[in-house]
Amino acid sequence: MKSAMKKSVLTVIFTMLFTCLCGLNGPAMAAEGSDADLAQELSNPLAALITVPIQVNYDNNFGAGDDGRKLQINIQPVIPFELNDDWNLITRTIVPVVSQNDVPSGTGSKFGLGDINMSLFFSPRKPTSGGVTWGVGPVLLLPSATSKWLGGEKWGIGPAAVALTKKGPNTIGILANYVHSFAGENSRQDIRSTFIQPFFSYTTPEAITYSFQSETSYNHKTEKWSIPVNFAVSKMTRWGKLPVSLQGGIGYWLKSPDSGPEGFRFRFQINFVLPKP
Repeated sequence: MKSAMKKSVLTVIFTMLFTCLCGLNGPAMAAEGSDADLAQELSNPLAALITVPIQVNYDNNFGAGDDGRKLQINIQPVIPFELNDDWNLITRTIVPVVSQNDVPSGTGSKFGLGDINMSLFFSPRKPTSGGVTWGVGPVLLLPSATSKWLGGEKWGIGPAAVALTKKGPNTIGILANYVHSFAGENSRQDIRSTFIQPFFSYTTPEAITYSFQSETSYNHKTEKWSIPVNFAVSKMTRWGKLPVSLQGGIGYWLKSPDSGPEGFRFRFQINFVLPKP
């Protein structure tokens, strides 16, 4: 597909995504201020909210023959702890459940648990005088995969950091970490990986959030980049008294290794906001 055609298709799909997701809610009605505020807080990785996002990602065109495909469900509980009057500890865990076919090529169908990634952010409870909220701490990689094709079979650790600021309905920030393996299966390649996630979101008074982000990673062992860009629309609603955010999104792989995915990717996410105990 030519570059101009790719851009045209992307534009059409983005337009359809806007129309479908916004149209699901019927005529625009002003949401309660608390719903709009809560919707914007969900764009903040350091918000003092107990949330359980369940994210579904679909990627395809893996390998030289473009015959591989992967469906990955990330269960991502976020749990904050109040350490004292000045500091919070925010735990962010990613538990991947993976169904894939021919990733890598010729390996057939695999289903199971992937490697768990956990970040611990120590964050001041109040923003800086300039309005910046930040957090730092360790990131841990646990070799929990149920198949060698679904994980790296390595233990990993490294530093993680996040910083963001809110300007009215806009939230802009960046999250980054570096993972260095230190133990595990000797026959597997060591892990030296940098992850960078710049993000931007805009939340309307109707509690609809438009977001744009990249989930860029760099493999220091193979010297290869993976650069997907993602666009999504989410709507804060309530199931009874339980706040729930529903999100649909589409992305595109700007760059990936030869064995990696290509073209468009698709995402759906449901995020439950739980009351504090």
